[in-house]
Amino acid sequence: MNKAGFSGKPQNSSNDLGDDIPVAVRDTPVAARKMWLQPQIILIGGVVGFILLALISGFLFFVTAPKKIADSQPLPATSTPPTPAPSNNSSDTILGHFPYPEAPQSELVTISANRGIRMQKSAAQKFEEMVATARSAGVTLVPISGFRSVKDQEQLFFGVGAQRNQTPAERAALSAPPGHSEHHTGYAVDVGDGSVPATNLQTNFDKTKAYQWLQANAARFSFEMSFPKDNLQGVSYEPWHWRFVGDRNSLEMFYKARNLKPAKISQ
Repeated sequence: MNKAGFSGKPQNSSNDLGDDIPVAVRDTPVAARKMWLQPQIILIGGVVGFILLALISGFLFFVTAPKKIADSQPLPATSTPPTPAPSNNSSDTILGHFPYPEAPQSELVTISANRGIRMQKSAAQKFEEMVATARSAGVTLVPISGFRSVKDQEQLFFGVGAQRNQTPAERAALSAPPGHSEHHTGYAVDVGDGSVPATNLQTNFDKTKAYQWLQANAARFSFEMSFPKDNLQGVSYEPWHWRFVGDRNSLEMFYKARNLKPAKISQ
């Protein structure tokens, strides 16, 4: 047998597999895969690390941050109650009398020409209607005093008080200090009985027909007695003193004051 050209190695030897592919070419795909995987691993690691860091930071913040009290949860009770807001008028009361503004001259009209007694227009109209209605019932209502300026009230309060040897508290039981009289408003009127003038500005006016008629009918014309017996202001009983509360201004003026409770004046 001709053995020429026989290399002495088996033709099917495993060492010959792939010998036709150069070493450099065989190694390139593996190296390329490794180089491609490295940035992905770094990127994924960075994302995972960031997520873990965020989770840890959030947990630490939740644990260490102070918890807020729910808005609906009531506040704990305190031993000292809140101080109420002071009233606009309470500090202005003097000897049981509330402050009142002086009516503008332009709003006043005459209700008794011979005596020059004036009242606010709305009050004057209703008072004259009341007088006419009473007259038809055989009762004579006579106006004694209406609007008084602060200046007039000053003379009445201090001048008459000095003449009668009265202290301010004693005088305040009978007449309001200047700036604190309902007569300043033009809504108040002192009423007498024309049939028995001796009862004018006297407590026995409440025995007259005029007073009895007023008690039964004055509310129809929006008038009310200002100082009934045992009134909270401590002002002496004045059955002759009536005030108009028939429009918004007069109602607010007198009823806001009524919400206050000035101390009674010791007699």
